[in-house]
Amino acid sequence: MIHTGVSEEAKGIIWMLRIKTIFICKDVFILPIFKHFKPQACYFKFKRVTYNIMTLYPKLILDALVHVRYPGTGKDIVSSGMVQDNIRIEGNKVSFSLIFEKPNDPFAKSVVKAAEQAILTYVGEEVEIKGNISLIEKEAPKPKPTALLPHVKNIIAVSSGKGGVGKSTISSNLAVSLAALGYKVGLLDADIHGPSLPKMFGVEDAHPEVIETDGRQTIIPIEKYGVKILSIGFFVDPSQALVWRGTVASNALKQLISDADWGELDFFLLDLPPGTGDIHLTLVQTLGITGVIVVTTPQDVALADARKGVNMFTGEKVNVPVLGLVENMAWFTPAELPENKYYIFGKEGGKRLANELNVPLLGEIPLVQGIREGGDAGRPIAFGEDTIMSLAFRDFASKVVERVDFRNKNMEATKKVEMHK
Repeated sequence: MIHTGVSEEAKGIIWMLRIKTIFICKDVFILPIFKHFKPQACYFKFKRVTYNIMTLYPKLILDALVHVRYPGTGKDIVSSGMVQDNIRIEGNKVSFSLIFEKPNDPFAKSVVKAAEQAILTYVGEEVEIKGNISLIEKEAPKPKPTALLPHVKNIIAVSSGKGGVGKSTISSNLAVSLAALGYKVGLLDADIHGPSLPKMFGVEDAHPEVIETDGRQTIIPIEKYGVKILSIGFFVDPSQALVWRGTVASNALKQLISDADWGELDFFLLDLPPGTGDIHLTLVQTLGITGVIVVTTPQDVALADARKGVNMFTGEKVNVPVLGLVENMAWFTPAELPENKYYIFGKEGGKRLANELNVPLLGEIPLVQGIREGGDAGRPIAFGEDTIMSLAFRDFASKVVERVDFRNKNMEATKKVEMHK
């Protein structure tokens, strides 16, 4: 007979750390939790038998892993996203994966050991965790495509219907004048077959540095007179003719645009080759050009080609705004007779064409010996301090700025041209 000194209503089960404990006495169970339990009333020896009935769930595991920190950052592995969402629980067996940023992470083994110990400490020693934590490497995210030249505010193309009208002279002096007015300026020599800007800036022997950034090579433009410059002339032998098919030339031009570190620019000038060809189409398909400046001389032959150039840009398929015309070699003024004007190539041809096409005439640049000398010497005349010609080019640059501001306020941003076969 077993004397317990307990009433009939005495019932209970002891729970401690998720462990169910019962006492056994010669085939008779004694329940030790009830109201009137008196240990001295039991005259038999008891032994304790422990049964593991632990209840596991993912949050319990995650709560334990919060105590594990990755040595490389000092942050816990849960908030760092290192614990993959694949925790599996089968009875007391727990398995999951840890994600590491790079292969052969030097902290991998120590983190795994710390994770095992944290689970055994904060969940329970009965958890089967050792050897069940696998390692996986985080897949490097693919770079998202970004807008070409995202830090460039305005892209201005300088074009001409034919060669020999001084388009590169206008481009170089316009760039220097804009820089003198305080703007951040870049200048791309897009005349692949006849690059002349290295000569005009006196940087023929320069070699742009190529650095590796985020796994890709980046060209650093040459900078002079406050203008960032790139030209295919920096990368080829200047004494050799460049014989390239249109696609090769177009791809080279794209590389000078997309693979260069142009940085933040207020104006990015494109010195286009003469005519209307592959390079022009490549540019309008690659960039959203803010507007075009068309260079001409007063003579009828040049005006006819300038008209074609304007029509190409304003046509329905291309639809790039024409900011205005600039008439180069408008007249000749000898140094010894600065008040005299000799209209060698005709008079006011650019003005007539501007009125005909209903576009502004942004400037009339005279034929002056100093302009030619500056270009040959690698020092654009616009770089001079308050000379007559430097002031003339700055006035021209100011009109370009005004025209760009007007265009941006009254027209939508130009989109890249989509050509359909």
